[in-house]
Amino acid sequence: MRIDSGFSREVEERSGQKINLCYQCLKCFAGCPVSRYMDYKPNGVIRLVQYGEREKVLKSHAIWLCVSCKTCGVRCPNGVDMSQVMDTLREMSWKAGLAYEAEKRVVILHEEFVRSIKLWGRLHEMSFFVPYMLRSRDFFTNMASAPKLMLRRKLPLLPTRIKGIAEVRKVFAGTHEAGGEQEKGEGQ
Repeated sequence: MRIDSGFSREVEERSGQKINLCYQCLKCFAGCPVSRYMDYKPNGVIRLVQYGEREKVLKSHAIWLCVSCKTCGVRCPNGVDMSQVMDTLREMSWKAGLAYEAEKRVVILHEEFVRSIKLWGRLHEMSFFVPYMLRSRDFFTNMASAPKLMLRRKLPLLPTRIKGIAEVRKVFAGTHEAGGEQEKGEGQ
């Protein structure tokens, strides 16, 4: 097996973490509260990165399931903050267009959340959840709580824009200009 160290170097540079210091002690795996749900455990993700398995890692479910609790980084004897690595891998997956293959619902949730913030300056739950449910075809996950929230007036039907919406939109425009590319998923 030929190891491609270019991917490992790229992840190290982007994340600021020295992942090649990982010697598979399994402390990150042992402390991770969501590792039992991952297709690759945190140490396995590191190993795949070290071996240069770019596509496997960027299509994995593990990078999307990490909750960034930082338990792994605290436990690591070499100070590798795995949550920082996972953030980097999610970004790389997104930019490579592989995020949809890994966790389509998570990506759709993110896109609809950002769309709502751009539109109203804050999250408006109804204009966020309805498009999410239609795009993801996840119609029933949160339906039981909706009537209770509406009765308590915690789920407004009509949105309101914040006063500083222009400033919010400038922030979004600035991030896209700085990145040099349009946000993935826009217009889909």
